[in-house]
Amino acid sequence: LAARGAARGNVPGTDQRDSIIYASTVDLEEAYKVGQKAVQIAVEEGSGYMATILRDPGPIYHVRYDKVPLEVVANSERAFPEAWIAPSRTDVTDDFVRYARPLIGDDWPSVPLAGGLQRFARLKPIFAEKKLPSYVPQAYRTG
Repeated sequence: LAARGAARGNVPGTDQRDSIIYASTVDLEEAYKVGQKAVQIAVEEGSGYMATILRDPGPIYHVRYDKVPLEVVANSERAFPEAWIAPSRTDVTDDFVRYARPLIGDDWPSVPLAGGLQRFARLKPIFAEKKLPSYVPQAYRTG
């Protein structure tokens, strides 16, 4: 059946990556703090590091923020542990649920509205001092 227009389907998991409503309060808090850590690393030590979130072992959920040299993590990956996949291959184990539960948190994120739109930040525009001459497209350059 021919139809005009374009359609797009979502792969499971993409909603969580592009909509704030699916973020857990724990995710939001940890993302903010690891961002702060990244700025601290950049200011104090320069480039060449990635900020990390490290989960402390034990029954009480606690994380700490650190850094790792980029050459240690570049071109590396971590797979979902096989031990957390149920024998049916269509579910996860209770061990995974125990691991993931603290990451989910207990509440929905609160997103303030301004004029009916979600307001995430108000940034004061602070511009760097201009050091280069105004850009002139190549087609308009003389000489």
